Amino acid sequence: MAACIDTTRRESCQLSRDPNRSQGDDLSRKFAKCRRPSFCDRVSSMSMMPTCQNRGEVASSSASDEALDARGGEDDLWPVMQEEALSDACQEPILCSYYQDSILSHISLESALANQLSVKLSNSSICSRTLFDLFKGVFDDEPEIMSAVRADLRAVKQRDPACKTYIHCFLNFKGFLAFQSHRVAHKLWSQGRESLAFLLQNRVSEVFGVDIHPGARIGQGILVDHATGVVVGETAVIGNDVSILHNVTLGGTGKVSGDRHPKIGDGVLIGAGTCILGNITIGDGAKIGAGSVVLKDVPARRTAVGNPARLVGGKENPIELEKLPSFTMDQTSHISECSDYVI
Repeated sequence: MAACIDTTRRESCQLSRDPNRSQGDDLSRKFAKCRRPSFCDRVSSMSMMPTCQNRGEVASSSASDEALDARGGEDDLWPVMQEEALSDACQEPILCSYYQDSILSHISLESALANQLSVKLSNSSICSRTLFDLFKGVFDDEPEIMSAVRADLRAVKQRDPACKTYIHCFLNFKGFLAFQSHRVAHKLWSQGRESLAFLLQNRVSEVFGVDIHPGARIGQGILVDHATGVVVGETAVIGNDVSILHNVTLGGTGKVSGDRHPKIGDGVLIGAGTCILGNITIGDGAKIGAGSVVLKDVPARRTAVGNPARLVGGKENPIELEKLPSFTMDQTSHISECSDYVI
């Protein structure tokens, strides 16, 4: 490791780029022209790219989705992200080098994500090259992880109105980055490499403010909005298409061992500041209101609010949700059904 520490600064200019990259050369040459007056014209001429002759213009938020739909498949998500990077660099040339190192010098989403995480999580004790090799190896060997990564990207883009493009999420959303780091840590945990898994958990907690035990099992299509203060315990399980806001705790009660953390079903919405404690089940399509403390099972497609949490509509006849709350992101409709909220 000492040798690795000594070479960190020499490696920093490369940002842990994939040494086997070849197809990126053409993109690199094209991108280098961003410093030339004709760069914006070149970008504008690309199919399905927004016009950027006027740097004050901003591309439509649906442009990426339309391009992806036209190309027709998850394998084409990466080319769309590269086009977004070119468009952003045209709008803000000061970011040319940043987009070059982060997006355009890579030939795949796997390589770019490994680079992004390695740069974010490296420190004086573990260099970015070492982390890049670790992340890239897992991403290449585990296609199901990359499938989950793409599903998470789409979930954030579709459900979070603050997310304008896929690369906006990929580069800047710490909830997304924290959960992708966890996917690698969980893989290491399942292989018995617990020390390395704990190291990643610790670095993610320090850098992103998100603390997920490597043993936790997490599905795909996850939106973690803002993410600050999210804590997920060792035996917690999170299903598919779940939306989680900041300061959410999926923890234990402190009085049991073994399987002691919540099980979250598919399509669940968990509001900000919520604590869900113990080995309890939140059913598919349920909604947990902000600030709630949940200590008992919540049935599917029901809403629980308060401290301690109670079902909206009462225990005997709780109101059933018609749509999956994780997709609607509606955190206030239950208020009209509960007289306690009248001010």
